[in-house]
Amino acid sequence: MSLHRRVSSRGRSVVAALACIFFAGCALLHRTREPEIPPYVEATFARKPFQTYTIPTPAPGTIPAESVIGTVGTYRVRQGDTFMDVARYFDLGFNEIVEANPGIDPWIPPVGTQLVLPTAWVLPCCTYDGLVLNIPEMRLYYYRPGPGGTTTVITHPVGLGRDDRRTPRGPFTVRGKTVNPTWIIPASIRQEHIKERGDARTSIRGGAEDNPLGKYRLELSIAPYSIHGTDIPWGIGMLVSHGCARLYPEDIARLFPLVPVGTPGQFVYQPVKIGMRGGASWLEADEDIYKYRPPLVPRAVATLRRSGVAADGAQLRAAIGTSHGVPVKLKPG
Repeated sequence: MSLHRRVSSRGRSVVAALACIFFAGCALLHRTREPEIPPYVEATFARKPFQTYTIPTPAPGTIPAESVIGTVGTYRVRQGDTFMDVARYFDLGFNEIVEANPGIDPWIPPVGTQLVLPTAWVLPCCTYDGLVLNIPEMRLYYYRPGPGGTTTVITHPVGLGRDDRRTPRGPFTVRGKTVNPTWIIPASIRQEHIKERGDARTSIRGGAEDNPLGKYRLELSIAPYSIHGTDIPWGIGMLVSHGCARLYPEDIARLFPLVPVGTPGQFVYQPVKIGMRGGASWLEADEDIYKYRPPLVPRAVATLRRSGVAADGAQLRAAIGTSHGVPVKLKPG
């Protein structure tokens, strides 16, 4: 994905058409008042609004009756805005806001442009307990029991391993938690640092401004990987780490006290997700960032079959082509 997308009339038309389709017929989207947001500085991000969602607790191995959370919104660009600032305030990754707004310059978006905020998600199938991190969408979900047969869901964007140091797939448990962790630099990474910038340090003390672990770290049973903060928030929604999952500083500060040691988790790889909302089926397609799987349409067909949903190939191709990381409603098969 290019980080320097230029504005084009075609791109603006795509966004306009996408918005028209969404606003005309999808219950997930609605026009909202332009929020009153202070200037984008660290204090603003520290006070940004957070959401918690609730779903009916499903039987093991099944999809909840309601498995699409959130509502897509809009945002009108102000002078000096960048996609990075807007994404962080609305708790999105850079990948999510770029994908939902194709053709718009992420660094100098035209003032007054109405952006799609892709703040709705189909939940990954089919684990709804503990931590679930879906690698292709670069997003983490945290599930814990709620009242009266419900499950609460918290979700945050993440930065993940670059292509030569991919974030692994598979189950894990949280084996420890550390505030202001010291980073013991692995030998292979230290050699990179020496070659790239002449930095021969073997560790970076906890609390240091350039400590890439940030203030909080959740240690995982699949060492040396962990879920932690960052000293470079712009990397959320990008493939920038050595395999760990990075969160915005304010997101890990929220998540850290909620997750007890022993919490189960899983790194999954689901570029295509199918969910239910209001009795209808919804599809969300994200970029196959590590190119692990077959083409998206056969994958979507397999996902639908597991979910007990019927849809033909033409409909799936259309839904995948218009999803842009945003849930799209499927017609009954």
